[in-house]
Amino acid sequence: MVIRQCQRTLRRKRHLMLPLDEAVQVSGGVPGVAEIAERREESRVLQQSVEALSAKLRVPLRLFYFYGYSLHEISDYLGTPVPALKKRLHDARQKLKGTLPVADLISVFNHLYEGGQNMLHIVNGDVVGDMLKQGVVQGDVLVWREVYPAGPVFANPAEAEGRALRARVLEETMGIPAREYITGCEEQERKLREYAKYDEVVLWFEHDLFDQSMLAYLLHWFKGQKLGRTKLSLLCIGEFPGIERFHGLGQLTPAQLQTLSGTWRTIGREEMELASELWQAYASPDPVQMAELLDNKKAELAASGLAFAYEAFTAHLMRLPSEQNGLGIVEQTTLQAVRDGRGTPLALFHLVTDALHVLGMGDLEYWKILRALVEGDSPLLIIDGAEAGRDFRQIPEFLNCTVSLTELGNNVLAGSADRVAVQGINEWFGGLHLHGHEVPWRWDNLGGGLVRYG
Repeated sequence: MVIRQCQRTLRRKRHLMLPLDEAVQVSGGVPGVAEIAERREESRVLQQSVEALSAKLRVPLRLFYFYGYSLHEISDYLGTPVPALKKRLHDARQKLKGTLPVADLISVFNHLYEGGQNMLHIVNGDVVGDMLKQGVVQGDVLVWREVYPAGPVFANPAEAEGRALRARVLEETMGIPAREYITGCEEQERKLREYAKYDEVVLWFEHDLFDQSMLAYLLHWFKGQKLGRTKLSLLCIGEFPGIERFHGLGQLTPAQLQTLSGTWRTIGREEMELASELWQAYASPDPVQMAELLDNKKAELAASGLAFAYEAFTAHLMRLPSEQNGLGIVEQTTLQAVRDGRGTPLALFHLVTDALHVLGMGDLEYWKILRALVEGDSPLLIIDGAEAGRDFRQIPEFLNCTVSLTELGNNVLAGSADRVAVQGINEWFGGLHLHGHEVPWRWDNLGGGLVRYG
């Protein structure tokens, strides 16, 4: 009962709570497919049962359990004394027990309150943000527009010199206008600094590196703030019922997103500290920091709200050139796909992003990687119709052009030539910049670890 009461206090901040008669074990961690489906069904059955109640019982029950109003607030609104409201809520629960198993009733009430209108929801893309604004949640929505797996990353992204460098690299490699990028960063940071006016901030994120790096930064930033009365919550999933290949929240409909509303968990100081360590390791020019952190904190990450971080940031390290042939995991998967007959950029994009969904790559990021394999004096791939020196991302027919391996590409794939030694590299991996024909760090595909090279 103590656990249950503590959980209520955390979920319904500043609201007077009614005790339920039974105790329940509080579960934590990331909601899985079965849990999400079960909660959705429980909620549906409860909604139907509540509708069957008389208005005398239904109205106070909805105001208290569904919308989080306190007894005194409901009393003022309905003109009904608090003792009478307690009796009505008790009678309503007793009636509901006649139509639902007791365990189901407790479980559903446990997840009903989803917060009020004074909330800020931070999401990873415009598609999800637009859907949340369609009545899925109450409050404001902030879309965090960043792509931390690409370009240089620094512990403090707002520092002027580092931001200017990042803007320049993103413009050169992905075509993102530098001025627009800087202006967009400043605007979203301005909105983020207004967090204190909200009762609750909810972070909506996914399992892949694109999201986990973004989540690590935001929690690192919040760690440096005084949250005061503002509650920080997290919803982070890696699967959804009925979706075989789950890439992200953008695949879901507003109705499907609605089933996730309210399933978020509270983020505490320890998790913010852990996320801050991840971000600082990611932004470091020394990849050993990340490798050691993942090795030392694997169990701690798995037991926290950052359960997807280990796999995501391990995949980040696997993007480094391999000790075997100088290909990172994205380049290796691409060349293998071409060898196996996936002969167009569009087909390659779908295959590689499906196979490496843990990275969460978008099209601009993948075209940047593909272009590096095609250009230069020693290309590994040839794309018919893509003129030398021309930005083939802007050619509509490019998506369906024929892609083939060069002799060098075959040799590199076979391990008889090294991509970095022959072709060179100029790429950022978080805070690590690898450039030239010799690099200090490699990833050992066979041993599965970081290797000091040269």
